Amino acid sequence: MKFKILVALVFVNLMQAQKFYFPKTATTDSVILEKQIPELALKVITEHQSPKNKPKSTVTFLDNLFRLQLAAKDYKSSITSLNDYRKEYADHNMAGNKSLAYEIYSMAKLMEKDKKTSFSNALQTAFTTKYESFSDPLTAKIGTILDGDVREYKKSLKTALDKQKDKDTIDYASALALCKNYVNYKTYSSIKPQVMQLFKVKEQEKFIIETKNLTLKNGTKLTITIVRKKENKSPLPVILTNNIYAGELVDAGMGKRAAVYNYVGAVVNTRGKRDSNDPNNPFEDEAQDLYEVIDWVSKQPWSNGKVGMIGGSYLGFSQWAAVKKLHPALKTIVPQVSVGIGIDYPAQNNVFMSYMMQWIRYVTNNKLTDEATFTNYPKWDSINTAWYKSGRSFRALDSLSGKPNKIFQRWLDHPGYDKYWQKMVPYKNDFAKINIPVLTTTGYYDADQIGAMYYYKQHHQYNKNPNHYLVIGPYDHAGAQSYGYNYVYGTGSTLIDPVARISIDELAFSWFDYILKDGKKPELLKDKVNFQIMSSNTWKHVSSLDKMHSSTLKFYLQDRKNGSLVFEKPKTEQFTQQTIDFKDRNPKYLYHKVSEQDSVYVTNSVYFESEVLDRDIILSGNLSGVFNVSINKKDFDPSTSLYQVQPDGKTFLLSTHLTRASFAKDNSKRQLLKPGKKEQIPIKNSFFMSKKIEKGSKLIVLVGANKNKNWQVNYGSGKDVSDETLKDAGEPLEIKWYNDSYVEIPVYKD
Repeated sequence: MKFKILVALVFVNLMQAQKFYFPKTATTDSVILEKQIPELALKVITEHQSPKNKPKSTVTFLDNLFRLQLAAKDYKSSITSLNDYRKEYADHNMAGNKSLAYEIYSMAKLMEKDKKTSFSNALQTAFTTKYESFSDPLTAKIGTILDGDVREYKKSLKTALDKQKDKDTIDYASALALCKNYVNYKTYSSIKPQVMQLFKVKEQEKFIIETKNLTLKNGTKLTITIVRKKENKSPLPVILTNNIYAGELVDAGMGKRAAVYNYVGAVVNTRGKRDSNDPNNPFEDEAQDLYEVIDWVSKQPWSNGKVGMIGGSYLGFSQWAAVKKLHPALKTIVPQVSVGIGIDYPAQNNVFMSYMMQWIRYVTNNKLTDEATFTNYPKWDSINTAWYKSGRSFRALDSLSGKPNKIFQRWLDHPGYDKYWQKMVPYKNDFAKINIPVLTTTGYYDADQIGAMYYYKQHHQYNKNPNHYLVIGPYDHAGAQSYGYNYVYGTGSTLIDPVARISIDELAFSWFDYILKDGKKPELLKDKVNFQIMSSNTWKHVSSLDKMHSSTLKFYLQDRKNGSLVFEKPKTEQFTQQTIDFKDRNPKYLYHKVSEQDSVYVTNSVYFESEVLDRDIILSGNLSGVFNVSINKKDFDPSTSLYQVQPDGKTFLLSTHLTRASFAKDNSKRQLLKPGKKEQIPIKNSFFMSKKIEKGSKLIVLVGANKNKNWQVNYGSGKDVSDETLKDAGEPLEIKWYNDSYVEIPVYKD
């Protein structure tokens, strides 16, 4: 009992140590707040550096630290920590303008004090110094970095203060959040008006930026922004981007990205954006509109008649839409992290995602983008959780998020890859007609990797010898359309190999030089498929996707407790039973301890583990295989994860797969399962990976049925899944995972 009391006292003392004095008067009096924030920030800095609070990620630690130091008015230290943060985040030449506003503010405050000048004069000097220190590619992106939303920052600060209005103490987490919210508002409200004017002057010195409205033959109006370097007098190739994320600074920034590499940058907005009053129906009109846009830009006096396209995500999809009817002036496309419409978004392998509603609101709430709504992540998590717990149909998600949405409902009306989706981008034999050079970039952690790879594979399937290059490495959705960070996405501690820390922008414009200006082919593109093997610090170059691997390991779903080896075909038929109760909506967080150092999340999953590997191997490619299962319903959504357990006991996620069983054989035609019958479900369209797996590692395969707030819930009744409700759940789902099921893991060897 004494021990329990001692532990309780220690816990109370730790909790008390986390509390700081912060008078409630500071929540309503700006003068008191101005005095209290620096004092509070100094205390938070001490706690932030303590073992119990210091983030595992050095990037996160430094990101918080420079903001806290700024709040404490330690401007010199803040600048030092900010530069350390940039270096830790990525190569300084690529990330040198990150969080620029805070650096300019700190520089101005130091000059104001040291040189005894006005803040306005100091700010002008600070801005000019930083602007002129950047390379052209970095200056192209400054506008959106400096254009912080002061109104939203003020709102967030007020929310943080309101939580403290009845208290004179504040806990560590709340204090950290309050200091960061204060710094956001203080920085941008202090510098934005003047800095944006200074930025405009610099922009006008270097560029000619024109915004026009194009009227197409069918009466559709589109807004287009043209950006040229003033020093370029002769006609140049045009680099076109189709942008749904409209905004004056965004569009000009995308145009400048091309202009600084000595091209004409042209950015056309989709229907319903900026000056367009046409209906905004995402993805539906690009295949029709872009032919005329390309025709127009190719015939302007500043154009030499050659057009290339670039852009990521939706902007990557747009390029595939543009080549459905190929204009002769379009000489090349560089689709980056391309949305595979109907393939990986809004449904991944026919499973619709909750995120689609968040994104629809983002791009359709107004003529630009609704950043405040989109980035209110707690709100969207609450909406998705409320839907999940309610047991209502997936069709009700739009009403729960505010009001019914026609686009959301229209998408749900097409659960298979039917003509609705097929008409948006090239389909089957359309790919045979695409005879221009293509450079695709994606990453192992790119949410749209499946879409990017779909286009690549279809182009090669229907075109005998396409001039299509692929670059894939350890990048996420943002990185594979900008630059390689220093750390693997989501880890903050696993370093990316130095050879992978490249500028995707530089690669893209070197490609344009190669195709449009008869320049040298980029050094990285030694063959058609260029992939970085993680943990080896090497790139490999092969002629086709099939050559990313030379053999496969078949991982059978066998329970090793009875002595079976997962890499050997089972001699007798057995199965592992899994039960999932769809009526149970209490979130469960179940973990399996794989070593003294780590665990894996196994909720709704069955765990299979390999024997220890006796040699180094390289896993490279994507998972395939087949599940032999029987269930007591007509459908379910199988999910698969492949992990490495490293020799040090830490786990590393290698690949995932999610599909709808009834669409697994044919994504355009639903084929329901027969309850109680053993059936085959093929594994197709999983995420590509490439990593050296060290001797002494083990591999883990998790299989299960998808059931969470982030995706539709497939109750297995056989109805359209979007219409199913908790009433359709019936008895729990019973899955028999037969041991002749296998996940085929690709292995690369020189």
